[in-house]
Amino acid sequence: MSWTDERVEMLRKLWTDGHSANQIARQLGGVTRNAVIGKVHRLGLSGRITPARPPKRIPRPKLVRPQQNVTGTVPALPRQPNPPRPAPQLETIEPARLSDGSLRSLRDLSEQVCKWPIGDPAEKEFGFCGREKACNSPYCAEHARVAFLPQVQKKKRSPDAWLRDEMRWARVASR
Repeated sequence: MSWTDERVEMLRKLWTDGHSANQIARQLGGVTRNAVIGKVHRLGLSGRITPARPPKRIPRPKLVRPQQNVTGTVPALPRQPNPPRPAPQLETIEPARLSDGSLRSLRDLSEQVCKWPIGDPAEKEFGFCGREKACNSPYCAEHARVAFLPQVQKKKRSPDAWLRDEMRWARVASR
């Protein structure tokens, strides 16, 4: 398909009228949406009248109705969220100090000591904990409790639950 002068004029008219590239391609016939978009850009027809769009609706705030108990007379009290757990206190963990009273520096670290940073790295008093580390951790037992969250135990699933899931996935895959 070639772009004749008549087809180009029709493209210009439809584009300025606000038709989409897909609509123009259907009306012209024999061209794709992307071909229309490419020709529009080559012709420099970027500015056009866009169809009016309805204004976005602003959602209204939801009304909160008090929940009623079984008798329907006294509203139930709303549940209070669980208070957040307090963070572990790091001030109680005393780092191991060298013979001169300073903290271990990066040069003093080894594979057997805790590598928990103490203080601000920009300060002169910055160092590392240096206590004996816990197994399979770069930190001592106290710092490892702060650094690592306990693993959540997964519920053991019965073989029946596994079979139900497999059958459900087989039905989904066969659609």
